[in-house]
Amino acid sequence: MSLIVAEDISKDYQAGEISIKALKGVSFEIEPSSFVSFVGPSGSGKTTLLNLIGCLDKPTHGQLTVADTDVSTLDQKQSASFRGNHIGFIFQNFNLIPVLTVYENIEYPLIMVQNIPAQKRKKSVMSTLEAVGMGEQKDKYPDQISGGQKQRVAVARALVTNPNVVIADEPTANLDRKTARMVIELMKKMRDESGTTFIFSTHDPRVVAEAEIIYTLEDGELTGREAKGGTGDV
Repeated sequence: MSLIVAEDISKDYQAGEISIKALKGVSFEIEPSSFVSFVGPSGSGKTTLLNLIGCLDKPTHGQLTVADTDVSTLDQKQSASFRGNHIGFIFQNFNLIPVLTVYENIEYPLIMVQNIPAQKRKKSVMSTLEAVGMGEQKDKYPDQISGGQKQRVAVARALVTNPNVVIADEPTANLDRKTARMVIELMKKMRDESGTTFIFSTHDPRVVAEAEIIYTLEDGELTGREAKGGTGDV
């Protein structure tokens, strides 16, 4: 059964008297445990689509189902609750909180969203830290670790809530080739171990090479779907 189903979804934005059609009748399905990339030029609708899947926005028309929930019908409070329980996010600029340690950054969504008891939080955070190879860095602050380590922390923070879906917007844009390869391999390892679906918006050919399904967007329309083995040379 598909984890995500988009049926003829459109998204319009109003700029004064002008209506901008960011997405135009897009339909697709994504299976559980997928490694998916949405590609296309700037302005093609990639970020808009990820915002819809991540319940940060709602489609103007059509139906979008994520984890058996029609997210297009959720109100603001319901959307926030759904994100906390089902969606993880990885950002281009890491978005770590500078005054919190590595440990505290990963713990943060458990405190803010899921209200998990302290002992259970500690167990979840430490196991996730170890999984991404950052256990020894847990007491450091973001300005004390490298860019690659920051992205590892960001991956851990996205995964600590055991989400169904992790949405990654240009996750390798600020990383060098070696570090980008390590982060991509880490995300695939976590997908294999946890069954989490990873969905990327990217211009990075290193990410595209590793994607198993590639959707192409142009001018708000879905113009192509390619399925492959994901064995590209990063």
